[in-house]
Amino acid sequence: MLETLSDVGLQFWNVLGEMSPYLLLGFFVAGLLSVLVKPETVERHLGGRGILPVFKASIFGVPLPLCSCGVIPVTASLRRHGASRGAATSFLLSTPQTGVDSIFVTLSLLGPVFAVFRPLAALVTGLLGGSLVSFLTSEEEAREPAPTCQEACCTGKQKGGRISRVLHTGFVTLPRDIGKALIIGLLIAGIISAIVPDDYFAGVLGGGVGAMLVMMLVAIPIYVCATASVPVAAALIVTGVSPGVALVFLMTGPATNAATIATIWKIMGRRTAVVYLGTVAVTALGAGLLLDYLFAASGTSGMPAMPWMLPGFLKTGAAVVLLGVLGAALFSPSHKHSDSPSTGEAPETVTFSIKGMKCSHCVESVKRALGETAGVQSVQVDLKSGRATIGGKDVDIGQLHDTIRGLGYSVD
Repeated sequence: MLETLSDVGLQFWNVLGEMSPYLLLGFFVAGLLSVLVKPETVERHLGGRGILPVFKASIFGVPLPLCSCGVIPVTASLRRHGASRGAATSFLLSTPQTGVDSIFVTLSLLGPVFAVFRPLAALVTGLLGGSLVSFLTSEEEAREPAPTCQEACCTGKQKGGRISRVLHTGFVTLPRDIGKALIIGLLIAGIISAIVPDDYFAGVLGGGVGAMLVMMLVAIPIYVCATASVPVAAALIVTGVSPGVALVFLMTGPATNAATIATIWKIMGRRTAVVYLGTVAVTALGAGLLLDYLFAASGTSGMPAMPWMLPGFLKTGAAVVLLGVLGAALFSPSHKHSDSPSTGEAPETVTFSIKGMKCSHCVESVKRALGETAGVQSVQVDLKSGRATIGGKDVDIGQLHDTIRGLGYSVD
């Protein structure tokens, strides 16, 4: 028993060391994107019909580090601010499959072929699904009016300097969102590597359509974030699963889960939910078969390997730093997200509970949507307790509740 636990710990540390330098770089780039690519910029490009907004939405979504829970309220907000149905669906499909952090981790653990193929597959998924929704959308639905944000939360300056916002987003907000899932993913990878013999799954699953369908049935209803899924996929390949089957897991796990599908059904409609699920399934199957063919044609196995061997001291140091970043983000006291513009009068306040928020992106979407509601002067949202405190004058409580429900959450 002690030997097994020691093996799990060793595998955990080895995988952590391999991915840490790349993940830390990914966190920094993600922080840069959060400052350089603003929601208003995305919204300006996603209105109108045709393939161009769909293509832009898919392009925008690929590098953004949003999980499948966080992308839903962001998509709902994009829709409220003028994004077409097709563009919103495209963004909803491409975003959770990858992110700049997960792309760097994919490069570190699975190599350059996977690191290029995975975001391309996400891009194609968004294009296909968004185009289908655009084609199926009636002219009346396409002309539905959507409000344009004119509030201070959209046009005002953000607090803090650019460097501090880059560092806070990259090394506090993002690690807080994915930290638990990442640790769990590393533990699962360590357990698989320590307990399951090499090539064990070669005769059980291996490759082919059947194995991919089995993996899809396992991955679709569960939640796995894009970054945390990579070490698990690497461990599966080592134990005999083909690269294509691992890719099916990398695409369907982050993009779908039971709660996500139900929420999409609720806020985007039954037709969009069916298109969403069908697009993920079809593109994952096609991409998996193509990836297996490419590896077979090139005569390579697709076994996880570092593209560049980094010095041991660098990997060890990066692993220690990453654990420190994750620990600080996960165990530090949670801070309330607030937007409180100055006002000459003391506003009336109302507090209610919101159920379903899982990450900081959920909180930001809620805060932004509430801040755009008529009469609202200040918004404070706490992720841990799920409570929102609204300050304002003549605020319509029913409208606030409808706004929250429109993002896919329930409210008490």
